Amino acid sequence: MKISSAKYVLSAVKPSQWPEGDLPEIALAGRSNVGKSSLINTLLNRKNLARTSQKPGKTQTLNYYLINDIFYFVDVPGYGYAQVSKSERAAWARMLETYFTENRNLRGVVQLVDFRHPPSKDDIQMYEYLKYFQIPTIVAATKSDKISKGRHQKHKKIIREGLQMVADDPLVVFSSFNGTGKEELWQEIEKYLDHQMT
Repeated sequence: MKISSAKYVLSAVKPSQWPEGDLPEIALAGRSNVGKSSLINTLLNRKNLARTSQKPGKTQTLNYYLINDIFYFVDVPGYGYAQVSKSERAAWARMLETYFTENRNLRGVVQLVDFRHPPSKDDIQMYEYLKYFQIPTIVAATKSDKISKGRHQKHKKIIREGLQMVADDPLVVFSSFNGTGKEELWQEIEKYLDHQMT
């Protein structure tokens, strides 16, 4: 994917705030501090387009980034942050369920997990949620530079088994530090944008 333009356009919490039109959307979901902003910046060849929140878990909006004027990345609030109140979690859950079930422009979700650790309870719950609603899912295992290459297959197996991944769902080993998996992840994302690219 050649990036000719990438810009933040808006934040939304309800359907009336979603962008108008029918451009496809690729959502990115993952727990707080999994490296979502870094992954977005790496994919888009930008340093600070997606900014890391100073207060993890406090972002409660869907952040839209318009790419090449043909599709959106939608940055979903990080989950699994312990200091978020029950009411905030409930509001987040309602917002996400509305987005995942009612947005006709959603083409797929990139779910980020930490390559260094087995999937968390929240990771498993999110993956099961996406599968329940039959949303195409790409799992991106971040921070892979922290694990020696000789152990990559073992960690991939742990993630696939931990999430009980559907066989056809891709698992991309990714690192924002050295660019590992960048091209592979774009190839998977582009499969959901094919009709928009031609």
